[in-house]
Amino acid sequence: MPWVRASLRGQTIYARTDAAGAFAVEDGGVEIRYKPHDGRKYKARAENLTVADPKVLPDDTCGPAETVAKARAGEAEGAGGAGAPAAAGPARAQRKAPARGAPAEAPVPEGAVVVYADGACSGNPGPAGLGVVILDGGGRVELSEYLGTGTNNIAELTAILRAVEEVEPGRPLVIHTDSQYSIGVLQKGWKAKANTELVAKVLVALKERRPRPQLVYVPGHAGVLLNERADALAREAVRERTKRRAVYPPTDPAKLAQG
Repeated sequence: MPWVRASLRGQTIYARTDAAGAFAVEDGGVEIRYKPHDGRKYKARAENLTVADPKVLPDDTCGPAETVAKARAGEAEGAGGAGAPAAAGPARAQRKAPARGAPAEAPVPEGAVVVYADGACSGNPGPAGLGVVILDGGGRVELSEYLGTGTNNIAELTAILRAVEEVEPGRPLVIHTDSQYSIGVLQKGWKAKANTELVAKVLVALKERRPRPQLVYVPGHAGVLLNERADALAREAVRERTKRRAVYPPTDPAKLAQG
């Protein structure tokens, strides 16, 4: 079945359609994807969707995916609805999303720099960008960088690399990412079948740091405020074709409170 770019409460997503471009409703909802190749699928009510681009996209626009039981509160539901079984494979590693604005549940060493890194890609491959939010004490740094043509995995990996490069050596570093792929090839020993040079480069950057940075999975589009902010920065980079670095000192509480 084909896809169309649609808007769900202000965010552009991919939604299933029939051959004529009308939303394909099945079991009370329309299958949607926030990212075309991140391996996660959701459902949303048709009345909450608006066509953003009427061009009908081919079925392979989005890759294979597994049902995620919960998506953003009030917007989308797992494809199986209430009581759906847990997804198989890597998706089982997903945790219940923390309260909005709270970091993922993970031990954070004293004095650690906390990072949220995300990538975005339009087309996969297509225009790609990264977003990184770095919290150091009361200060905050945001990175947004256009990468040119690439894939979602390249953007996710490069976001992690930029975080490692940005933080001074010798500091404990905890990097949050919603990329199961990145955690797999960088921390779980998965064999990379693509992007081998980039994966090797990131692995070296991680191994050379002491203490070694910790990668922590957070569910994407599940209300984790700083992860949502990193995603917004990555999308901004793709949209604006720009690179920027913004620093918000502890004396600017309004900026620190923003997502």
